Amino acid sequence: MLAKRDRRLCVAMQRLTAQLVAGLVAAVLSLLAERCWADGGGLSLAERVIWAVNCGGESHVDVHGIHFKKDPLEGKLGKASDYGVRLPILRSSTEDQILYQTERYNEDTFGYDIPIREEGDYILVMKYAEVYFAQSQQKVFDVRLNTHVVVKDLDIFERVGHSTAHDEIVSFSIRRGKLSVQGEVSTFNGKLTVEFVKGYYDNPKVCALYVMKGTLEDVPKLQPHPGLEKPDEEEDEEEDSEPGEEGGKKKVPAGSKTRVQSGPRTPNPYAADNSSLMFPILVAFGVFIPTLFCLCRL
Repeated sequence: MLAKRDRRLCVAMQRLTAQLVAGLVAAVLSLLAERCWADGGGLSLAERVIWAVNCGGESHVDVHGIHFKKDPLEGKLGKASDYGVRLPILRSSTEDQILYQTERYNEDTFGYDIPIREEGDYILVMKYAEVYFAQSQQKVFDVRLNTHVVVKDLDIFERVGHSTAHDEIVSFSIRRGKLSVQGEVSTFNGKLTVEFVKGYYDNPKVCALYVMKGTLEDVPKLQPHPGLEKPDEEEDEEEDSEPGEEGGKKKVPAGSKTRVQSGPRTPNPYAADNSSLMFPILVAFGVFIPTLFCLCRL
């Protein structure tokens, strides 16, 4: 009798364990699927883009299928310029040079309002090319995302030279009514304001910009530029040292060199937030351990 009873208890315990494991796996997979969908998983690049504008120009569909709409600030704020159409733009495909040849600038701070209704990880891509000035320190300005300065002292010519495409790339996230960007957090009310802040040198401008769901790895890269793109080993060696006053070598802090593209300076504080995934695991163990203890006492 005892052996038969023990077998029944063993079978019951196995069934209960199997049900708990199945429920746990289903809950985790469901949460992962929701997170993947919220972050744009399974969508093409063009489908991930929620807002795109060809600043100072007409609508345009680029080689990736991204639809840039006509500038909504036309006739309202700032000035549109197509001065760059006479120039070929290095680092850009022939089909998409128009995105860097037209621009909008203003004699004061100006910007665009972008509605964002869903939580998730996003990327802001701003396209630039210096087509007028032929030296640095002629046009320098900041870029602000809501209340956060995300690009400081942008000098396009200093970054890449004349008539050369340059993308500024900024990652940010929106979760639980908060905007998180470059280690800073602020309240988010459904509207992202991208502002180009007037500085001491000439007027702020932008050629095109778009916002997409995803991560930095999802952003299409510009074509390489001889003289700007260096082998990784050579770049690392130059960062490690440079000639000192006595002819020796002195250390140069990593990251002190000008980068062709900018990104987040600090990790996203929400990137490692896995509390929603841990909850069903803790519940499952909380139910399983007392049940197993009770069965063993029988």
